[in-house]
Amino acid sequence: MDPRTGWVAAMSLAQLVSWGSLYYTFSLLMPALEADLGLNRVEVSGAFSAALLAGGVAGVQVGRWIDAGHGRAVMSGGSLLAGAMLLVLARIEGVVGLYAVWIAIGAATAAILYEPAFAILIRRWPDDYRRSLIAMTFLGGLASTVFIPLSAWLIDAFGWRRACEVLAGLHLLLCLPIHLTMLAGEPPGRARTTAGAAGDAPTLRALATSPAFLLITAFLVGFMAFTSALSAHMVPLMRERGVPAAWAVAIPASIGAMQVLGRVVLFVFEGRIDPRRFDRLVPLLLPAAIALLLAGGGSVVAALAFAACYGIGNGLITIVKATSIAQYVSRERVAALSGLQQPAAALARAAGPILLASLWSATGDYGLGLWVLLGAGLVSAALLRLAQARALPQP
Repeated sequence: MDPRTGWVAAMSLAQLVSWGSLYYTFSLLMPALEADLGLNRVEVSGAFSAALLAGGVAGVQVGRWIDAGHGRAVMSGGSLLAGAMLLVLARIEGVVGLYAVWIAIGAATAAILYEPAFAILIRRWPDDYRRSLIAMTFLGGLASTVFIPLSAWLIDAFGWRRACEVLAGLHLLLCLPIHLTMLAGEPPGRARTTAGAAGDAPTLRALATSPAFLLITAFLVGFMAFTSALSAHMVPLMRERGVPAAWAVAIPASIGAMQVLGRVVLFVFEGRIDPRRFDRLVPLLLPAAIALLLAGGGSVVAALAFAACYGIGNGLITIVKATSIAQYVSRERVAALSGLQQPAAALARAAGPILLASLWSATGDYGLGLWVLLGAGLVSAALLRLAQARALPQP
């Protein structure tokens, strides 16, 4: 087996476990946490929002450490922290412990989810990273498909505290060894660039204030809010549109499979697709999905078309977001630049569901919210096109 193939396969498995156990399992833990700790839904869900914000703040320093050549320590430490915090979660007795644990888990996610893994991959293979990056998302895209039923079974069979201990074991006995082994021998860190020296590459400050980077960050924030809002409200949205109850659950569940399908098709045809054209077209799939939903009313066919368009678009936009800095700003500083985006991205991810809920509360339905999402998607897609026009030359 090609060493890179083994590397990508192992890192993908760690992504599957990390996304599944830390991101998708929370909603399954919510009822048990409410009942066992005597908390309400707002108090419990607030812990997850705190984790998202903590991950965004931690992402800045994570990016700098990876840029300095410490990717192995970052991702191994993240797996160790995630496993330890899941063990602590199994023993908490109140709201203070709940928030403390999930804030620490949020910091761990900044070190072990897609952003650090993609940055390390690009550092290792800066001239040939796209196919490997796409392949790494295959298993990650199946995290909800695998871990929602697995975690539900663990909670039902053994209780939520034992389930957390089992998930902790996956981080400590599987992800931690993967990161320790696969990330050995990483490229040396980049030396700090001094401003004003003739012939030097642009400083991090110059890159971070460039129009291309700022436009890409605005694009990222727009689509983070878009996708988080839609994901949080998907089932009630389907029901409000008049989709039959069984389909209202099945259609959102199919989106994960559509994400993987889109990535597989891209992997097969990667060498035949112009990356810049791809980056222009993919973001348009998300507002197109909203347009299908608006035009179709309560039709199951329209809802299925929406799920296919949104799922494929959401799967592919992960690739666009992961490669846009390397392609249009800097391959050498991708880790640090990606880290700088994380606080704004975390705020957008946390705010999206709240903003859509506010529009629903103001009007009594999702109609206005869908039109706002459609407009926001089109504006965000245009921002990336502008970033392409202001792209910095790559060495």
